[in-house]
Amino acid sequence: MRKFYTSESVSEGHPDKLADFISDSILDEFLRQEPTSRVAVETLLTTGMAVVAGEVTAKTAHVDVQRTVRDAVMKVGYTRANYGFDAEYSAVLVSLHEQSPEIAGGVNHSEEWRGMTGAERQDPANAYSMIGAGDQGLMFGYATDETPELMPLPISLAHKITRKLAELRKSGVLTYLRPDAKAQVTVVRDGEPHEASFTAVDTIVISAQHSDDVTQDQIRQDMLAHVIPAVIPAELLTPDTKYFINPSGRFVIGGPHGDTGLTGRKIIVDTYGGAVPHGGGAFSGKDPTKVDRSAAYYARYIAKNIVAAGLARRALVEVAYAIGRANPVSLRVDTYGTGTVSDERLAELVAAHFDARPQAIIAQLDLQRPIYAQTAAYGHFGRPEFPWEQTDRAQTLKTAAAK
Repeated sequence: MRKFYTSESVSEGHPDKLADFISDSILDEFLRQEPTSRVAVETLLTTGMAVVAGEVTAKTAHVDVQRTVRDAVMKVGYTRANYGFDAEYSAVLVSLHEQSPEIAGGVNHSEEWRGMTGAERQDPANAYSMIGAGDQGLMFGYATDETPELMPLPISLAHKITRKLAELRKSGVLTYLRPDAKAQVTVVRDGEPHEASFTAVDTIVISAQHSDDVTQDQIRQDMLAHVIPAVIPAELLTPDTKYFINPSGRFVIGGPHGDTGLTGRKIIVDTYGGAVPHGGGAFSGKDPTKVDRSAAYYARYIAKNIVAAGLARRALVEVAYAIGRANPVSLRVDTYGTGTVSDERLAELVAAHFDARPQAIIAQLDLQRPIYAQTAAYGHFGRPEFPWEQTDRAQTLKTAAAK
């Protein structure tokens, strides 16, 4: 059975990713000054303008939001007015207010906590029951043995291409490159899905923003010489592999000047490239009391430990919450028939060895610190610098499953 799987990545200079980076940079500044800050910040970008809006509750933090926005734009590389959007001269409009007291009430003290006696609140088992989920919703985490980082192969390869484009731009090897770029990779799987037998890359699409004085032939030559062979394993490239380099032709106008940017609009790029379901919640600009973000990270942590333990070749973990409640309302594990024990047994093991209450997630992964701006581009998963990528519970799961 032959099937095709495709995933997309976009660069840090893509307008939506730039919006994500700005929102997460603002979040980081609040967390740096006050780790318990409540932040939900959205950014809208267009020609010559950034609009920042949302809810922030902080007692002592005083963040210069305009300066933070300009610094973020500078870091990404929009440094010239002729880009149509630049760090120093674009307008920055800010509209922030405090978190709704109705939402804050459910987050500060969960439904379970409000129902406890004083003695119950002193019980160590209830130590992480104070904080409730900031919203209802469902989150998915996934891991697969297709790659060393336990990520789906198509999204892994797509991210490597956009990272390489940024590297070549910043190092000056390809001086004509500009910050905006996209990549898309289609891979071929021969055999049943649980066999994870990818045999070839069928198609590679690269759209790279460039200066006005470079030819399309030069861009194509450089992509084939400097980008693709540097990141795509040679054994996956065949004489039949198709390459579409800037297929629309010229790509001089890009970034917020070419297309509006908005926080949270690249949720599939952020996660698993469409390989599995997505709950719909975006990550960027949200502090870790928002389970859209923290529980999605924790679900990845659980799934990765299951696969690292050798208990499955693929693992999907779904967790769902009700606003104001600490305990998840559901937990599901699906190994697509690759598990060495039943999915029901794995769900029992997960419930026994992982605590998915929001306050517990924050404590276990140390999430109330400024680590989020670096997540904004090239995916939130498969990168060892993040705490949710640890496999420190794999052996515990393996041992428990053997009993």
